[in-house]
Amino acid sequence: MSNLAKKMLNFGLRKLRVRAKISGTAVRPRLSVTISNKHVSAQLIDDTATKTLAAATTVGIKQTGTITQQCEFVGADIAKKAKKAKINAVVFDRNGRQYAGRLKAFADAARKEGLEF
Repeated sequence: MSNLAKKMLNFGLRKLRVRAKISGTAVRPRLSVTISNKHVSAQLIDDTATKTLAAATTVGIKQTGTITQQCEFVGADIAKKAKKAKINAVVFDRNGRQYAGRLKAFADAARKEGLEF
């Protein structure tokens, strides 16, 4: 098994382990974050109704700066959209990523805008 295949397998297992423990509801939806090499996306998901309540992304937006700065932008944007949808608290789904760096910047920006998790 190559190093990349082993890395992707471990990432998938971590992702499933995190998702097995959390679930979103209409009152407290799941905040799922996806960070790639170029873009950042976030969704507020109601797992009971299998519905996306709000979403924010850098795809299609001329957002400049580092990925960390883009994470801060998306974190603030999703928090504003959550307030608009009258959502104050969420369950944070880090998607198997380590809570550090870019993910921490995202979470701090969302908390700064008033989102609880």
